[in-house]
Amino acid sequence: MIIKGKTIDEQTRCVHYNSSLDIIAIKIKCCKEYYPCIHCHEEEAGHTPEVWSKKEFDTKAILCGNCHNELTISQYLESNYKCPFCKAAFNPGCKNHDHFYFET
Repeated sequence: MIIKGKTIDEQTRCVHYNSSLDIIAIKIKCCKEYYPCIHCHEEEAGHTPEVWSKKEFDTKAILCGNCHNELTISQYLESNYKCPFCKAAFNPGCKNHDHFYFET
């Protein structure tokens, strides 16, 4: 799986977000490619991302950087910030950025 942006390791951490919990990448709707964060997308793609609508929440658009399984948006939003496949913890602070990616 190719992750665009300024990744710094195989678990999808980037230069902007690189704590031990920053291990997801998000498929940006407009580009249909994975990026570690909104900043990586804006720097590389050069435009504001499109937001996934609620009717599209069954789309696989989250990549766990630990086990590399793809999650649907619904699985991610309902995960309580833990991968449903490998149980790796995700950063709960990411909820502060949901509006950049997902219709709320």
